[in-house]
Amino acid sequence: MRPGTTVRCINSRSNFEGSPLNPFDMLIHLLDLFAPALGLGALAAALAKLLWWRAMDAVAWHWLGVWAAAASGVALLGGLAFFGRDGRMETYAVMVLASAIGLGWAASPWGRAA
Repeated sequence: MRPGTTVRCINSRSNFEGSPLNPFDMLIHLLDLFAPALGLGALAAALAKLLWWRAMDAVAWHWLGVWAAAASGVALLGGLAFFGRDGRMETYAVMVLASAIGLGWAASPWGRAA
C-alpha cells in the first residue's frame, strides 16, 4: 500500500472513505486474522490424535488443539509484526512449525502438568 492512501472497510456501513470500524467490523477482522491459526490448531490436533493415538492417548484432543492454536497464533502475530502484513507464505510455514512444537509440548510431561 502506498503512503497516504486511505483504507476503507468492505463491510463498513458508512459511505465515506476513511471511516472508523464499528465493533462488528472489528470482530470480523480479528476473527479473519486468527482463523488460519484456529483451523491449523484443530487440524493438527486431529491428525496427531489419529496418527499417534497410542502416544497421545493420555492427552485430550481439545488440549492439543489449544496448544497448537496458541502456538500458531503467536507465530501469526510474529509474522504480522515482522512482514507488516498477514498472509505471507513464510508466516504460514512458521505457523506449521510452531503448531508442531505446540503439539510436542502438549504431549510432553511438562505440557500435561501445566
